[in-house]
Amino acid sequence: MREDFSFHEGLFSGYDAEKRSYDKSSWAYERDAQGYAVVDPTLQNPRCVINLLRQHAARYTPEVVAQLTGTPEKDFLHVCETLAATSAPDLTSTILFALGWTHHTNGTQIIRTAAMIQLLLGNVGMAGGGLNALRGHSNIQGYTDLGLLSLRLPGYMNLPKDSQQTLESYMQAVVPHADEPGQVNYWHNTPKFFVSLMKTLWGEHATPTNNWGYDWLPKWDRSYDMLAYFEMMHQGKVNGYIAQGFNPLAAMPDKNRIRESLSKLRFLVTMDPLDTETSNFWQNEGTYNDVKPEDIQTEVFRLPASCFAEENGSIVNSARWLQWHFEGAKPPGDAWNDGHIIGTIFTKLRALYAKEGGAYPEPVLNMQWNYRAPEDPTPEEVAKEANGYALADITDDKGKVVVRRGELLPDFAVMKDDGSTASFCWIFAGSWTQAGNQMARRDNTDTGLGTTPGWAWAWPANRRILYNRASLDVQGRPWDPKRQIIAWDGERWGGADVPDYPLTSPPNSGVGPYIMHSEGVGLLFAGGDKLVDGPFPEHYEPTETPVLSSALGKTALRNPAARFYADEKPRMGNPTEYPYVATTYSITELFRHWTKHSRINAIMQPEQFVEIGDKLAGKLGINAGDMVRVSSHRGYIEAKAVVTKRLKRLSVMGKDLDQVGVPCHWGFKGAARKGYLANTLTPGIGDANSQTPEFKAFLVNVEKV
Repeated sequence: MREDFSFHEGLFSGYDAEKRSYDKSSWAYERDAQGYAVVDPTLQNPRCVINLLRQHAARYTPEVVAQLTGTPEKDFLHVCETLAATSAPDLTSTILFALGWTHHTNGTQIIRTAAMIQLLLGNVGMAGGGLNALRGHSNIQGYTDLGLLSLRLPGYMNLPKDSQQTLESYMQAVVPHADEPGQVNYWHNTPKFFVSLMKTLWGEHATPTNNWGYDWLPKWDRSYDMLAYFEMMHQGKVNGYIAQGFNPLAAMPDKNRIRESLSKLRFLVTMDPLDTETSNFWQNEGTYNDVKPEDIQTEVFRLPASCFAEENGSIVNSARWLQWHFEGAKPPGDAWNDGHIIGTIFTKLRALYAKEGGAYPEPVLNMQWNYRAPEDPTPEEVAKEANGYALADITDDKGKVVVRRGELLPDFAVMKDDGSTASFCWIFAGSWTQAGNQMARRDNTDTGLGTTPGWAWAWPANRRILYNRASLDVQGRPWDPKRQIIAWDGERWGGADVPDYPLTSPPNSGVGPYIMHSEGVGLLFAGGDKLVDGPFPEHYEPTETPVLSSALGKTALRNPAARFYADEKPRMGNPTEYPYVATTYSITELFRHWTKHSRINAIMQPEQFVEIGDKLAGKLGINAGDMVRVSSHRGYIEAKAVVTKRLKRLSVMGKDLDQVGVPCHWGFKGAARKGYLANTLTPGIGDANSQTPEFKAFLVNVEKV
């Protein structure tokens, strides 16, 4: 690393306290005269990444970890020893995580820590290895694949920044330069993926002379994630909002503030098969809120939509499988599916732009929308568009035609940056080819490694185990011969999975197994534009914490880069008024805020409850079934008490801490009994990188009603 990189008192080099952000220029490799990263194969240089990581992590002794977390040292050491034992040729571990890791201001770094541990143990690229997210629901993976985050494009490409007003400046910024000579650095193909996307968006209007319609793409530096958008809404800067399959009043933090934000809109449109709390935010929910509908200016339009089982389409799971599902029933009544609703809105808006003009009509008027029924695109049409087409005959290096004009692309390897291919999402190329819908395949034959390559289709290229070249040593010998994933036959790679490696690069070619990285290796250091709160993971307390000093002896107790809105600070509580730590979670019988609309689910869990440890319950004189009030600095909820031994009293930094569990399913709509929204209690702050709300740790008080 560069000499000016440092870490002190919980802060990395480059921190600006006033802006609450980092200048990350020092988070970079030292470079040689050719511009390559300086390496030391002997690992003796103190500024080697591995040595800096050792130094950084050495502070986390078992004693310190026990003080920070309340986990007994012996339990922590048992986990460490068990996990470390899998760093063996014939053993592998996987790490599964869910929202318990995500819902923190440093959730991204928690997850990255686990990925780094797996890299160090050799558990990446192995069958049964890696890091696997248990998604909140079935299509969250597809949400990120298709670029639905405000700063992303489909296929994990970045949206242009405001400073990148030309295609040339954008490509200079996003196409990585090789950090080591001889590495694949696969993102150098970005121009092919980007131009293919632009041809899908703008069709014949995207030409070389207008840089494939680059000017029509939005360009911004700030994130328009949920927290940022509702902040703008609260400031009166948003006129209208469309909530598609989303219930923000129940899903976003600080429910009362979300209601205030929605009250400042001119119109709200909900597209949902359910009657949600959001579409009724203006009603008095029968709790402590004194809502006056006459004071709310928002006009609400409810557009009844179908659920996924009432339409054809695909779902992407955490293993990256695109699985096609079929319509089980027609939507009831006048409900339309989402494609029909969006298609109608778009065509009507475009007709208005064509008739009346506008400030900038070109992006709308030039958008390619060549579906058979423009107001009702079919899932099959959209799926083929995501895969992509050849817009001209595609030839190989010898001039042989490999894909004819008008045919569906067989994979992303044939994409071009000359406008001859179109694909909405390059990683989905191969999911619907001339051979048919690969997502609908149902051959569940197991390779013997726990993979079923004939079932559905996985991006990229139907590869089931990412980085599978790492399952072999430098000479190409498998670490575990009983679980050989790929093999070299003297000319090319093959085996039980699609090789994640150049097919004709010999085992000892010097190409690293992590071909998506410009270094060719797995990253233990996240410099550049990767993360905003540090190149190494660091433990920080939640925003609301009962801990006032750190066992690490640092001054930066909370995440210094977590985004904190100025008018949110008065809504934060302190441990004097709110001495207990609460966490939200889900229960088996209900799913988020949806299944409370189902009568059979409501019968199984009809009424809201909170879970209280037996020691805290004894202290407060609370018995099972008592009604209790749980309050934070943002509001309160009332629910039945479930007294349990599950929630242990923890000793953290020499202080006894009690926890309260708040299931997050109930509200004032649905078949279950009317209850309170759990997010009434939670603070309006999120992860420094993803902006995921901090639902897993906040301060509350508990009283018997």
